[in-house]
Amino acid sequence: MARQVAERGRPGDDQPLRAHWDPTAEDPRGRRGPRPERRKRTRIGAFVATYGWRAYALPVLAILTVVLVAVTLTGTPSSPTPAAPAPDAASRNTDVNSETSPIGAPTGDAAAATLPAGQLPDGGSFTTNGAKSWRVVPGTTGVVGTAPRVYTYTVEVENGLAPADYGSDAIFAKLVDTTLANPKSWIGGGKVSFRRIETGTPDFRVSLTSTGTTRELCGYQIKLESSCYYPPEARVTLNEARWVRGAVSYQGDDLLYRQYAINHEIGHAIGFEKHQPCGQEGALAPVMMQQSFGVANSDIMAIDPDMQADRDLVCRANPWPFPGS
Repeated sequence: MARQVAERGRPGDDQPLRAHWDPTAEDPRGRRGPRPERRKRTRIGAFVATYGWRAYALPVLAILTVVLVAVTLTGTPSSPTPAAPAPDAASRNTDVNSETSPIGAPTGDAAAATLPAGQLPDGGSFTTNGAKSWRVVPGTTGVVGTAPRVYTYTVEVENGLAPADYGSDAIFAKLVDTTLANPKSWIGGGKVSFRRIETGTPDFRVSLTSTGTTRELCGYQIKLESSCYYPPEARVTLNEARWVRGAVSYQGDDLLYRQYAINHEIGHAIGFEKHQPCGQEGALAPVMMQQSFGVANSDIMAIDPDMQADRDLVCRANPWPFPGS
């Protein structure tokens, strides 16, 4: 006769097709011990048990994402950008106005077609032939800079230029003044100061000039539009064609190019006669590099055969003598 149920609702062990009501309990023959009490899991423990190694990777990825977003928003580079070298004061000719030939004009004989970086970009109109005389733009400034050597300058525009092409005399003069007053310009080296005058004889004349007159003063051996310093007239000759259209190396940023042209040619006027090459791959170009024709040494050396440099180096456009100031 079958054994009676030992407990209410629980079948006897000798009933057919039986199963233990509590599969964790010890059977009558003692072949299993009691199952240990299961520890209650925390939420973190359950998360780790579910996702394994991913549980550790996810927080790390979240932190890295936050750092990357912060770097992007602040613009902080992963490594410092090499800066342009400061102009070598030892090479400065303080008697540059005694020279009789233009300073800064290309002297090589490379064909213009082989120098794509030096081509004049498309853009606005400019005057080909001016009157070969200049008018002084009215206006003066106080001394900018702290150096005792103060260079005086006038701002001049060649007669015959159309103000609609370059803005106006006042706009041209204001950009010259503000560029020279910037601490990243020549005053940043602590060796020179500037003061604009409108009467008397200046140390140099910052002159917006037509392409035809520029070619007469600077030469036109290389059939590329250029600017220069012409010592016999103490004339910083800024080619209107470049002023209006800029240079390929500046990628359409005409404001920065104009600041470069001012700083570069005035660099010649205060005695920095020689041009500089790119000195480090990816660095800011020296302001005395011929950036109107490119920022790669291979471009510059094609029109400056006496330059000694690594032909493979390429810099980035830079309008300032002291960009870190």
